[in-house]
Order: sequence, then C-alpha cells, then structure tokens
Amino acid sequence: MPSHPLRVAVVCSSNQNRSMEAHSILSKRGFDVRSFGTGSHVKLPGPAPDKPNVYDFKTTYVQMYNDLVRKDKELYTQNGILHMLDRNKRIKSKPERFQNCKDKFDLVITCEERVYDQVLEDLNSREQETLQSVHVINVDIQDNHEEATLGAFLICELCQCIQHTDDMEDEMDELIQEFEEKSNRPFLHTVCFY
Repeated sequence: MPSHPLRVAVVCSSNQNRSMEAHSILSKRGFDVRSFGTGSHVKLPGPAPDKPNVYDFKTTYVQMYNDLVRKDKELYTQNGILHMLDRNKRIKSKPERFQNCKDKFDLVITCEERVYDQVLEDLNSREQETLQSVHVINVDIQDNHEEATLGAFLICELCQCIQHTDDMEDEMDELIQEFEEKSNRPFLHTVCFY
C-alpha cells in the first residue's frame, strides 16, 4: 500500500462534466484529487450542436453560469448545464488545463482516448527530473450526465483498489484487466516518468 494518499488527476476535454463528476466523488472519498481539461478552450453545449458556448480556461464557473442564465436560463436549466456549473463552482473556481500544471501525480485518469493521447504527449514532452512514475489510465466515458456519474463511480472504485494494493507497480496490469472484464470497457494504460 502506498505510504501516502494516492495523488490523482482526472482529465477530460473541458474540465466540466466527466472530470468534475469524478473529482467530486473522489474528493468525498478522501482522495487527494485535482481535475483538468486538455482542450484549447472550454466548450459547453449551446442552442444547437454547431453553436457551442466557448470560454477561455481563465473564465470562472460563476462567470459561465451567469452568462448562460443571461443567454437562455430555461434551455440551460433543462439540459442540466446550470446544475453542472453549480456543482463545479462548489469544487473549485475555474477549469484548469492539464498542460499548465506542473504538479506530480501517482495516477492520471483520462475520460477519452483523444485526451489520453494529449496527456501522454504532454508528459513525454516534459524534461524528466525525478524519474518518479505516473500511471496514465484511460477509461472511455461518454460525455453526458448519466455516463459521467457511472464513470465517476468506476474511477473511484479503481482508485480505491489501487490505493489498497501492496505494490502498485507490480499489480497494476492485473488490476486493470480485472476492471476491463468487470466493466466490459477497454482501458488503456501507460507509465510515464517525471
């Protein structure tokens, strides 16, 4: 078992739905967790699929919330976006980009393969300093409220199992294989070094 609490990062594209739902659940379970996005901008659904609401990562969740209330409170209440932003602002003030964070984690969990690739590209472009390992695991989660909740519980269960292993390095592959079979989802796994 690790001598310190597992340091976990959960990453999706915009740091809004999937990563924040997992952040919320992991934090309630006592994990040392942060959440991030990898996109160049934060995108939220708009009035039409080709008209998303696009924000800079510096925009706070409160500012996004107020902007959407001003634009169409009924639409954004009905589709759950205001509820999601309300949850987000209780967790942290604004979305964060993974590429701008230099903190070290034991485990980085991504929510889609494209984000997994972006995280690996970023980690592999950094100069290795400590050679501390970081396990990067992808769990594909559809970007909707229901799947984000189910995915967050799966991520939490995975983190709890990893936290209780005697040797994370030796047991990781077997543990991931068990989770693939149990969840009927493919997982991707790579080890990088800081």
